[in-house]
Amino acid sequence: MHIIPAIDIIDGKCVRLTKGDFSKKTEYNARPLEVAQQFEDAGIKRLHLVDLDGARQKKVINYKILELIATQTNLLIDFGGGIQSDNDIKAVFESGAKQVTGGSIAVKNVEMFERWISLYGSEKIILGADCKNEKIAVGGWEEGTELWVYDFIEKYIEKGIKYVISTDVAKDGLLEGPNFDLYRNIQDKTPKCNLIASGGISNLDDVEKLFLANIYGVIIGKAIYENKINLLDLKKFL
Repeated sequence: MHIIPAIDIIDGKCVRLTKGDFSKKTEYNARPLEVAQQFEDAGIKRLHLVDLDGARQKKVINYKILELIATQTNLLIDFGGGIQSDNDIKAVFESGAKQVTGGSIAVKNVEMFERWISLYGSEKIILGADCKNEKIAVGGWEEGTELWVYDFIEKYIEKGIKYVISTDVAKDGLLEGPNFDLYRNIQDKTPKCNLIASGGISNLDDVEKLFLANIYGVIIGKAIYENKINLLDLKKFL
């Protein structure tokens, strides 16, 4: 299973939100590069980097932080947040991302997102399928839709998508455990999906359960920052 720590950026700093609420922000480190280097030192190979400023402003803001981490570490970075145009995605790849995650764009501009899948290939484009009550949420999770997460994922698998990150917004940042039922249902309904679980990971037992469920990858954020999970204890899953 791929262990993928998360760094979420607001105002150039490493933060975490609770349930995607920008008013419930905790700042952990003013130097995201330092955090990324700590991950790499612990044997981590991948990083999920989220531009929360970009998600709100609907354009990528934190190119420089992406570039800094990409040039100062060997982490394989997938980048999400605010990628809304051809110029955005081009600049993100040029700044050092190996993959990008598209969520809002996959809902609001299907034609463009499908073109990106064709242009860049399914190894580089990850589908963001975040949801509330099994319905897709976009715009930094501030906007709900009537799209069932399972139908949404299936549609894009048919278009060539191989990797999907799914977060249950209701679980994110609470340290109460992930929505195992959601991930089980996604795997049952879309078996071709390489599912990356995100949101609510609270301890090593949660990681173990996802590992035993044959989940492709897991994104861990707050549990690391709140010292609920020691980075070195994750080595057995790498």
